[in-house]
Amino acid sequence: MEKHLVKKRNKIHRYIGTLENPSLRDFLTGRIWLRDFSPFSDELITQHIKLGYIATLPGVKKNSKMNSRFKRTNYTCNRCANNKQYLFVIYNCAACQQNCVYCRHCISMGRVSSCSDLIKWVGPTTRKSSNHRFAWTGTFTPYQQKASKELIQSIKANRAHLIHAVCGAGKTEILFPAIHECLKKGKRIAVATPRTDVVLELAPRIQQVFPNTKTQALYGGTEVDNTYAPLIIATTHQLYRFENAFDIIIVDEADAFPYTHDETLQQAVIKAKKSTAPIMYVTATPSEKLLSQIKKQQGGYSFIPRRYHGHPLPVPRYESLWRYSKQIEANRLPRKIIQWTIKQVQENKPFLIFFPTIALMEKAIPLFQQLDPSIQAVHAEDPKRKEKVLELRAKKVRGLLTTTILERGITIPNVQVAVVGAESGIFTSSALIQIGGRVGRSFDCPTGNLVFFHHGISIEMDRATKEIKRLNNTELTTI
Repeated sequence: MEKHLVKKRNKIHRYIGTLENPSLRDFLTGRIWLRDFSPFSDELITQHIKLGYIATLPGVKKNSKMNSRFKRTNYTCNRCANNKQYLFVIYNCAACQQNCVYCRHCISMGRVSSCSDLIKWVGPTTRKSSNHRFAWTGTFTPYQQKASKELIQSIKANRAHLIHAVCGAGKTEILFPAIHECLKKGKRIAVATPRTDVVLELAPRIQQVFPNTKTQALYGGTEVDNTYAPLIIATTHQLYRFENAFDIIIVDEADAFPYTHDETLQQAVIKAKKSTAPIMYVTATPSEKLLSQIKKQQGGYSFIPRRYHGHPLPVPRYESLWRYSKQIEANRLPRKIIQWTIKQVQENKPFLIFFPTIALMEKAIPLFQQLDPSIQAVHAEDPKRKEKVLELRAKKVRGLLTTTILERGITIPNVQVAVVGAESGIFTSSALIQIGGRVGRSFDCPTGNLVFFHHGISIEMDRATKEIKRLNNTELTTI
């Protein structure tokens, strides 16, 4: 009897298999997607739901809680896992003609409400290739080689791992052999980072190393790619759209805002990985919380106290800049900033000048353009941010004024860096260390100019400087 049922089931599966749409399967594998925003027809989706290949769940889940006096309804977003009640809005829905609830937390990815469907693939999975060309021809320093081996060992042992390496240590290159090891075994990998600029920096470098591997770069504003990719480079926000998808997740710049301050982003990483998949962390400035977490999980740990070219980290120079904000508000650039900027322009060196607020930066940009018309400004909401960074790299613009959005994940050869208002609260010690790490990253230009303009030296400035000096003075051990 049992054999007869198995034969009948296999026959049905073979029949259903002929109706399976490969493009729909490849797109939805590992994803959790708003049905209304799917690039496929609703008719095709309905057909696959009936076949049992696609499962649906409500965008917002209602959770009823009882206490001693009354029943209270709470909500959870099934896409971003948000359960903060003030981020849910009840509204009169035109679609279902009833009162609906939607999640404000992830609304930038399309509105998820209690009457909208999320869909995910539960049918036969995509056949995974193990043929991936590894085109990296670089060489490791002894510290890089050790960290690379330790990372692979942690992957094989299925345990978490932290690579703690100073800015410019070559952290991205360390990941290449580990990624290749996973791809050879047919595993799916996500390299996730809190910052779009880091995705834009990483994606072309990784694609160049794995030229025949389908790779997708996902960040806000990217077009939907319907194909299956075994290698994803994405912002952590994009992981809201994945579930039980990855065999390995690497979180690059694991201490960066907003990842460290938003529990739903951390939950998104956990939701996007398979239940037994380990998480690998990479950063130059790990928080005490992350270090404690790795120790508690008995994860692997690699420390690289030197840049790959062997030169020390740049030590910041302090320059007092009294009442700088009042001067800029009065349409005057402080003399010290003018002198510093003109020096970089005359020496034909690209530069970044960090500002504590967008408002102050936008007030300053026309004043800087009087020194050189090509100087531009960027911030998180600038739609041309990517293009401006590329223009700086190509020397089409002399320099960029920026917020902390460019504190990490950007490499410009021979770039010089200044921080205006380094005492401001936005510039934490880790932010200042990361900002300083933009300087002297290449073999040809291993040193550079790093200045903190300030209206009083802050504790965070001193902490950053002491940590940089400590790392520079760390005795190297024999590998």
